[in-house]
Amino acid sequence: MEETDKLVEQGLLYDFYGGLLTKHQQKIYEEAVYENLSLSEIADLEQISRQAVSDLLHRTTAALQHYEEELGLIRRFEHIRQLTGQLRELASQESATDQVRTGILRAADRIEQELQ
Repeated sequence: MEETDKLVEQGLLYDFYGGLLTKHQQKIYEEAVYENLSLSEIADLEQISRQAVSDLLHRTTAALQHYEEELGLIRRFEHIRQLTGQLRELASQESATDQVRTGILRAADRIEQELQ
């Protein structure tokens, strides 16, 4: 997995499940992922060992991945986004009447608003 893909995955996992972590886990995860601090920098800031930071990040990442495996919210979110794209494609077909096209686009808009 590319580094960019990994960062996107970490961000999605945190967006969906970060609220399930302790405040301490959230802080260290944010420092590592969003602020891009090194293990040593985080260790200095938090006054803990570099190994403790590493262990905490591994456990936190595993917990976030476990939440997704069990709950599948990201998988469902992506599937719903894909379905709204299909609705938009249907609405853009020449065979769709204006009334059908308008109804499909409104439904897709409402679904996307709910996802945000």
